[in-house]
Amino acid sequence: MINVEELYTKYGPMVLRRCRSMLKDEEKALDAMQDIFLKVMEKEKKLHSEAPSSLLYTMATNHCLNIIRDTKDISGLDNILETAPFKETMEERIADNFMLERIFFQEKPSTRTIAYLHFIDRLTLEETADFVGLSVSGVRKRLKRLKETGLKLKGESV
Repeated sequence: MINVEELYTKYGPMVLRRCRSMLKDEEKALDAMQDIFLKVMEKEKKLHSEAPSSLLYTMATNHCLNIIRDTKDISGLDNILETAPFKETMEERIADNFMLERIFFQEKPSTRTIAYLHFIDRLTLEETADFVGLSVSGVRKRLKRLKETGLKLKGESV
């Protein structure tokens, strides 16, 4: 059994940093961190203390991705647009976000996490595989499928 209070003291700052970096909003980040540790408390008897930092980092990433996906208000849109710095105009950034939603539409939620960890956080394939509990070839296959889906949607040949 794990000690939630010790985890909160030791890893709370890491979880909060992760939530801040993804949500770009201090209040939402604090709420997300609290939600994550509430989930840990609810499942404390089932969790093991092996690699708690990886577990909490993955939980924070998944929780924040869900918040971003579920947020449909203007402030959420602004936060997403700020993370797409490669386009000059708002229209181009919105089009990119629309394309990403189409690409991820039929994918497992973990595939979005894989893409975020690898492309946004710049984790290697090996690091990404460790975080999501897949093999490197499994991560590579998911990323390849995303690329193929994106190319099909753009009308290019695979």
